[in-house]
Amino acid sequence: MHTHILFEHPLNEKMRTWLRVEFLLQQLSVHLPVSDHAGALHFFRNVGDLLDVFERGDTRTELLKELERQQRKLQAWSEVPGVDPRRIEEIRQQLKASGAVLMNAPRIGQMLREDRLIALVRQRLSIPGGCCSFDLPTLHMWLHLPQEQRDAQVNYWLESLEPLRATLTLILDLIRNAAPYRRQTSLNGFYQDNGDDADLLRLQLPLDARLYPQISGHKSRFAIRFMPLDSEHGTVPERLDFELACC
Repeated sequence: MHTHILFEHPLNEKMRTWLRVEFLLQQLSVHLPVSDHAGALHFFRNVGDLLDVFERGDTRTELLKELERQQRKLQAWSEVPGVDPRRIEEIRQQLKASGAVLMNAPRIGQMLREDRLIALVRQRLSIPGGCCSFDLPTLHMWLHLPQEQRDAQVNYWLESLEPLRATLTLILDLIRNAAPYRRQTSLNGFYQDNGDDADLLRLQLPLDARLYPQISGHKSRFAIRFMPLDSEHGTVPERLDFELACC
């Protein structure tokens, strides 16, 4: 049995942002509970990166627009013969409910941005070794509080991101399931095709091929070049079969 590896590539700026936010939200939960310096720095570094992403654009507005777009797509789907109307209506209600929660939530990241401990750690993260106990005595002391107190504070911070996380998960699930995988073949390590207004490319490659894709393009057209992991001795087969979904 071959093990496959999934590569995802965004075809527009909003999808690029959403995949980064999804990645950072996942990273926040990796080393919980926060019980030592290493886990704390991992957590605060990802919080800081999230705030940097939020400051570059209006994430909430983009997500609300996407919820409306997905509802319009579902409306069109509901008129296709053979589609389960109850399932369509169920998803539409999920989209509406998610939009209402997101609309009424405080500004995304505002509570994190105003937290004194997060701000102090964030300032020091860009300095090599800048989070030592003598640089950040507040963090040092926080790490010596009872675990329950830290857990409560971390949960409070994470709950402030829940409206964003829930909406983003729903949208990305719909986009990822919007198109099936199809078998394609690259010639001499190269493949290109039309994007058909897609948001996301998803590629499945056999791990034993030791190849990875370099993808360029946008929603109208894209190109994939397959590169060997071992740049000196690796080879690219003349013909390579892979699975591709344009979502």
